[in-house]
Amino acid sequence: MKKIIPSKLRKKDSIMVIAPSRSLSIISEENIKQAKKTIEKMDYNVFIAKNAYKNNETYNCASIEDRINDLHAAFKDKSINCILTAIGGYNSNQILNYIDYDLIRKNPKIICGFSDITALLNAIYAKTGLITYYGPHFSTFGMKKGLEYTKENFIKCLTSEQFNINCAKEYSDDAWYLNQNKRKFIANDGIKVINYGKASGTILGGNLDTFNLLIGTDYMPRDDEIILFIEDDALSGDHFINDFDRDLESLLQTDMLKKIKGIVVGRAQLVCEMNDKKWIELFSNKKQLKNIPIVFNADFGHTTPIFTFPIGGTCEMDINKNEISIKILNH
Repeated sequence: MKKIIPSKLRKKDSIMVIAPSRSLSIISEENIKQAKKTIEKMDYNVFIAKNAYKNNETYNCASIEDRINDLHAAFKDKSINCILTAIGGYNSNQILNYIDYDLIRKNPKIICGFSDITALLNAIYAKTGLITYYGPHFSTFGMKKGLEYTKENFIKCLTSEQFNINCAKEYSDDAWYLNQNKRKFIANDGIKVINYGKASGTILGGNLDTFNLLIGTDYMPRDDEIILFIEDDALSGDHFINDFDRDLESLLQTDMLKKIKGIVVGRAQLVCEMNDKKWIELFSNKKQLKNIPIVFNADFGHTTPIFTFPIGGTCEMDINKNEISIKILNH
């Protein structure tokens, strides 16, 4: 399938906020106003989809029909240049069977989010060839402190032809949305190496647990040479290493194994209690991956700040003792 590269984001462009996972109503009005204000200061216009605030108490989201209507409307609207998801959750894969992929293919534009939105982003790429973006939600822009790296890399990814991934100076894993003034930032010791080597390929992945929901479906991309970008949240707590290990093992038991040419792992949350030794032990048990470059502690996932990267874009890895080079291009 031919890849479709959406038009780059330009100043004064319009952004539509949709809620294909949890409802925008679970976010405080204060944080919604702050997110809108931040994006407008970046010189973009912000609009909220018709059904983004609807909320079924069982699933904390609008109905499948309402979520599909908002998604389709955002792609149809010629005045909208970029689509941001409101927040993550658990159920974006509910809508995959109902999407008009031809409509999306004929009206390509940027769509960005992370976490549970992994299912939607990879499915759209698999069914249409449209490159999608793993990056901040609309709600992410409600953060008052520690957002500069996220904003800088969001713009870099959506406005340039290629860029190198750099590291944030510090990060945070606090519940910033509960108390914007009481924040704790930690010095970032950067990307760590498990295996050295060179590789290039198409970027797939996102949230590992959600990505695995696509195994065996028509919504799993089928590229031949893959650089896998994966991360996971802290829901399993101190069982994180066990869940991450078995989710990765499950993926490696598919035909994707022979296609993976390199792996970039996002930073784990603090409650997961992952350290260098545990990451190295986890991957040392994957003998099938011993000959490909692997790094971890990259700035994406469920800590902040994060960089944005293209699902379906191209990544070149050059990991050696003198340099860690991860370049994103052709997106």
